[in-house]
Amino acid sequence: MTEQAKLDRLDAYLATNDLESVWFGTPPMFAWLTGGSNLIAREGAAGVAAAGYDGAEITVVTANIEGQRLLDEEIWADVRLVEYPWHESGVEEAVTEIAPTPAAADFACGDLDRIERSDLTQPLTDGDVERYRALGRETAEAVEAVARDAAPSDTELELAADLHRALQRRRIESPVVLVGGEDRVQRYRHFTPTDTEVGGYVVLTVVGARSGLNAAVTRTVAFDAAPDWLEERYADVSRVAATVAAATQRTGVEGGTAGDVFEAIQSAYEELGYGAEWENHHQGGALGYASREWIATPDHDAPVELPTAYGWNPTVEGAKTEDTILVTETGIEVLSDTGDVPRRTASAVGCEFELAIPDLLVR
Repeated sequence: MTEQAKLDRLDAYLATNDLESVWFGTPPMFAWLTGGSNLIAREGAAGVAAAGYDGAEITVVTANIEGQRLLDEEIWADVRLVEYPWHESGVEEAVTEIAPTPAAADFACGDLDRIERSDLTQPLTDGDVERYRALGRETAEAVEAVARDAAPSDTELELAADLHRALQRRRIESPVVLVGGEDRVQRYRHFTPTDTEVGGYVVLTVVGARSGLNAAVTRTVAFDAAPDWLEERYADVSRVAATVAAATQRTGVEGGTAGDVFEAIQSAYEELGYGAEWENHHQGGALGYASREWIATPDHDAPVELPTAYGWNPTVEGAKTEDTILVTETGIEVLSDTGDVPRRTASAVGCEFELAIPDLLVR
């Protein structure tokens, strides 16, 4: 059953925007409302079904091919199912025909207004948090399982295939899988996998998605031939990660913005001797029903909501750290910590705060 907290937000959204119904066809927002997936092919913004709310009930509109499967295997909400013959219409046309108007949608749907997703998805509900705990842990378990079996002679593509398989076995989609070996991870910040052997060390980065939520995880495996500087750089990016975690909580409590958090990131890089290193790669931002609800930049005015999951990914040439953290008014929880790998305690720059995060996996 859909959480009452989400229905309350929808009721408020309808009232504030003078709408009779709202409709969700993008896979993340369909999952936000119904708990299920409407994804078949990764083409276009909308999936094969749309879910609408009119202040009284949830309606799912889909082709007759999909309806019963969605009810049996995907949707855990109480819904009214409306099917159309697959050969006569599409989901956009079907929604336009039955939607109480005025209406809004999160996908292109006739003359319907567009929905601002983050108005509904942030902050996280209690149910979101519980699902996030499971997703963060299982995404990290998949990455660490591949990391433990990795070898210097493995190619980036071979490890990427292993990551996809490990995630799929846990019913986790993998919209982002990056694998960078010793050579390419020093040259590129987005190391899309190639047939190059990884060599002295390898960085594995994934975004895992399930029930609409997204978790970000990076792990680094250091083999015997890893460069001497890797430990120092990893320690430094870990300190940046601790700094931005502390700044996120402080800013959220004080009612600040993403730009305020970014100032702490810039200061940390400067203090650690890396100057403008932050200019070489985005530093991450809020997670949720997108791989990033927003990415922090200087002067970014997005509000820092609590409780919300955040994925910060500081990098220094050849080194990166990234975990999914839950930030609340009372604390910070590393959702992607399995407890099965060594951890290091990183001290924040400029404030008294320490964050325990997964360490290098030395093989």
